[in-house]
Amino acid sequence: MYLDNSATTQVSEEVFEEMKPYFIEEFGNPSTLYKIGRESKKALNQARQRVADAINAKPEEIIFTGGGSESDNLAIKGIAFKYLNQGKHIITTEFEHPAVKETLKFLESLDFKVTYLPVYENGIIRVEDLKDAITEDTILITIMHGNNEIGTVQPIEEIGKIAREAGITFHTDAVQTFGKIEVDVEKLNVDMLSLSSHKINGPKGVGALYIKKGTRVIPLIHGGGQERGIRAGTENVAGIVGFGKACELASENLEAHFKKLSSIRDELIEKVLGTIPESYVNGDMEQRLPNLVNFRFKAIEGESLILLLDAKGYQASTGSACSSNKLEASPVLTALGLDPVDVHGSLRISLAPESDAFDVDEFVETVSGAVSRLREMSPLWNQELDYDNVMCKKHSDTCKRC
Repeated sequence: MYLDNSATTQVSEEVFEEMKPYFIEEFGNPSTLYKIGRESKKALNQARQRVADAINAKPEEIIFTGGGSESDNLAIKGIAFKYLNQGKHIITTEFEHPAVKETLKFLESLDFKVTYLPVYENGIIRVEDLKDAITEDTILITIMHGNNEIGTVQPIEEIGKIAREAGITFHTDAVQTFGKIEVDVEKLNVDMLSLSSHKINGPKGVGALYIKKGTRVIPLIHGGGQERGIRAGTENVAGIVGFGKACELASENLEAHFKKLSSIRDELIEKVLGTIPESYVNGDMEQRLPNLVNFRFKAIEGESLILLLDAKGYQASTGSACSSNKLEASPVLTALGLDPVDVHGSLRISLAPESDAFDVDEFVETVSGAVSRLREMSPLWNQELDYDNVMCKKHSDTCKRC
């Protein structure tokens, strides 16, 4: 059972079927004038309209990119370089995706100043902190819509109002939220918004950046003038066609998928916390995505848990796929103020609408057995600890480890 849909999703059959002709039959370059090129251009325009409709935007406000990371880079660097003579201050949070954090690190090396807002134990910023951080030099606010590791959702609409009143460009990374909850650029009050195809059952290597009409950015890639001169390079027609279809399907099924996934998520949370002693959910219990939950188990290593689950046929993760080859503690979980030792015992479960065969009881039993096995070998679990204030998950009275 594949349970890592925040890392990537399976391409749906409907998406794949719509893409197929543009690999072999309709292979024309959309910048050319003859028929086969015009057909590719027509397909691009249809896909652009589908993406725009899905987020309540205009088709001319959609710029196709190579993925969410490129969209984030284009938004952040594009504004930073456009307005560097007006100010060099950017506001973000402590637990953005690496595509945002590493971009901001690069800009800091060029003497830009970045304020990293705290997200507190619940994984959500406080708008008062944002207001206090704004200065006369602030040119950009970039705050993700939904976190990719713990699934908490930020108050983007309120943040957008603050940014608009202050005359500051506002960008949000909506890669994880689109297709799971409503993403309406008008309601969210955003100037730029990043999307990714492969998170919504579309192909990899395709994304989009919504740029509100009137917002100006400096291009990162120069060349033939494609995508209104903002992103040069021959478009990936087949991929973009698939992305457009995936957006259409995600919008059509949004409400049904939300109900289904949030029901499974809530059952999973209830049974894990009720079965495994000293297990916790990372992040706010209410303001979260319907398909994602991040657990924390005391006195185990998350990487070892992943391997044991993999041996039982479950593919899950400890956090972001972009950071899975790194052994340091998750910056996202560290930003919550958790003990660095406890941070390593995390497990991210991210579901997809096609997770019909997911048996919650069977999975919880497997996780419980794996956690118990790891704790038997854990010096942290077996050492003498003060359990006077530990509430057992199975009984109503406080107790020592049961």
